[in-house]
Amino acid sequence: MMRVGGFILAGLIALLVLAWIVFRLWPLPDRPHAAGAPQVSVVGTPSGRNLVGIQPWLEELDYRSAGSLHAALGAYLEAAREAGVLTPQSVVAFPEHAGTWLVAAHAPSAVYSAPGVEAAMVRLVAARPLAFAGAFLRSREADRAAAAVFRANGARMAQAYQQVFSRLAAEYGVTIAAGSIVLPDPHVREGRLEVRRAGPLYNVSAVFAPDGSIHPELVRKAYPIPSERGFTAGAPVPDYPVFDTPAGRLGVLICADSWHPDVYAALRDRGAELLAVPAFLQPSGVWDRPWGGYTTPWPDDAPRADAGRLTEGEAWQTHALAGRLSGAGAQAGLTTFLRGELWDLGSDGRAILVDAGGVTLGPDTDGPAISVLWVDG
Repeated sequence: MMRVGGFILAGLIALLVLAWIVFRLWPLPDRPHAAGAPQVSVVGTPSGRNLVGIQPWLEELDYRSAGSLHAALGAYLEAAREAGVLTPQSVVAFPEHAGTWLVAAHAPSAVYSAPGVEAAMVRLVAARPLAFAGAFLRSREADRAAAAVFRANGARMAQAYQQVFSRLAAEYGVTIAAGSIVLPDPHVREGRLEVRRAGPLYNVSAVFAPDGSIHPELVRKAYPIPSERGFTAGAPVPDYPVFDTPAGRLGVLICADSWHPDVYAALRDRGAELLAVPAFLQPSGVWDRPWGGYTTPWPDDAPRADAGRLTEGEAWQTHALAGRLSGAGAQAGLTTFLRGELWDLGSDGRAILVDAGGVTLGPDTDGPAISVLWVDG
């Protein structure tokens, strides 16, 4: 039995070595970046302070490292600066999950060439099998494998996320609502974003000041959608923070949270003046299709008859930020969506800008866009 066990162990080690070699030598996909120059749209009269929504076009290779993501996102901030819309009172909002795919940073090239996100995750596991195994044993979520992937990589993801957005905020002298990232029990300690690997996973957003410092409070998503519920936890709504910025008091609602009146009530109680909603909508083409209804708990103030009657885009303008801004007592708000070709996920959505003058949609484009809302006073 000992000899047989030794042969089995040797065989497993050989397979792991072979997998590591294959994944490391797998060629990177030779595909041109489809982004191009962003379309820029501006609403309102220049007043010194504004909300700037970045809808970047991101692809797998943009997540090879913190440096790659910084270069990709920095190009949009540079375009905004050249357009003359960045000021010391600008709040720049990036989309939901803009940081999440840093889970693939420094991965073997096979991860980036995978045909779909599940295959990419399998290859990511194969690249770090021991770290995954340890995280799997610590994970108790329904989707234990997905939880383990993010738990195993959480510490380096947090470091890269802070590095990217802190640097961008300081370089351009603006406040940044840094989209979101999935991390295990994240917290800020002495100016650093850290994780507790044994804690629950949250879809979380950080805000960075114009000097690059991270705000000590984090926004944790309260209403995970079905594709997230298997591995992320929902946070208590009363914990929603409001951030003091040069533009005013800022509230950040992560995607589905912007569809729920209790979140706006919490932000109103904390004196929010401006709102930013980082969002991610999939699959491609869903914006103009019939809306299927809430996938999170259905609020009492939302007519169920709207399901199937409204399109997805109309529902975003009716039941999310555009229809609920007043519930927070805020002056203006902006929703921005993640776009691009990330494995087989697809993406859709147009920026939504809201103030006392009404609702304006950002560019209708299958490419990157920058949407600017100047705020009076």
